[in-house]
Amino acid sequence: MTTSVLVAGATGDLGQRIVRDLLTHDTRIRVLTRPGSGTAAALYGANDRIDIVTAAYTDPAALTTAVTGTDVIVSVVSGTRPVIVDAQRALLAAAVAAGVPRFIPSDYSSDYRQIALGTNRNFELRREFAADLDAAPIKVTSVLNGAFADMLTGTAPMIAFGRRKVMYWSSADQILDFTTKDDVARVVALVALDADAPRVVEIAGDRVTARSVAQTMSELTGTPFKLQFAGTTGTLSLLAKAVRRFSKTTDAAFPAWQGMQYFVSMFSGQAQLRHVDNDRYGDYDWTSVRDVLAVHLAGQGSASPSTALK
Repeated sequence: MTTSVLVAGATGDLGQRIVRDLLTHDTRIRVLTRPGSGTAAALYGANDRIDIVTAAYTDPAALTTAVTGTDVIVSVVSGTRPVIVDAQRALLAAAVAAGVPRFIPSDYSSDYRQIALGTNRNFELRREFAADLDAAPIKVTSVLNGAFADMLTGTAPMIAFGRRKVMYWSSADQILDFTTKDDVARVVALVALDADAPRVVEIAGDRVTARSVAQTMSELTGTPFKLQFAGTTGTLSLLAKAVRRFSKTTDAAFPAWQGMQYFVSMFSGQAQLRHVDNDRYGDYDWTSVRDVLAVHLAGQGSASPSTALK
């Protein structure tokens, strides 16, 4: 039986990957786009299995019409409060009004449920919206995957490639959860098809420590990578608050201080995944942190093929 899936945020990086994986199954996809945007049409207009529907998040009637008749809504929107809370609340209300059976929120992160108040803005926004989800008469499944492993090659300044150092806060042996965007997209597509999916599905493509990452980098490059103590998570949290106070980009989704807050959540252990269920959808060859780093180094000419692909 064909599953009808509406994807909100389908033009973003992760959203496109999720749509790609959904197309490998028996699905009919609706891509929700805002009025006046031509991006969705450019990406998906030629695919006869994808319908493009238009509605503003501020237009309840249009939004309800857009989601009516679908089996599940997959939200992949990204941003701050106007998106993660306000837009998703509107999408949730439309889903309930239209009688859509299931909703997958735009979480795709570490476990935001146990973080200390005031330590991570983006996680707190997700937790705030989660309260709405839990109170709504609709079945909800969140996918928690740790951090995106893809960020280790540049966006997340944990590995100082040029200085051959791996940064850590508080403990070099704290477990860190990482999953590639492609692996996350695969699981989200399977969750969308799984009417029996639980409230939360936790996955981790790899579970590493700063110490093991330094060892991996040493092996891949043939030169020693040393651990660099960068302070405690408490100190980093205070620094993030100070930088945020004087930042001119407080409404940006990922300013520098937000990156600091992510490291606080991860290295403090508060956001560590506790119930990883990688086998829920059968055996799968997950992409490891080593795999991600090997491909990156090979592309940069920093590791020989014989070493990088071991």
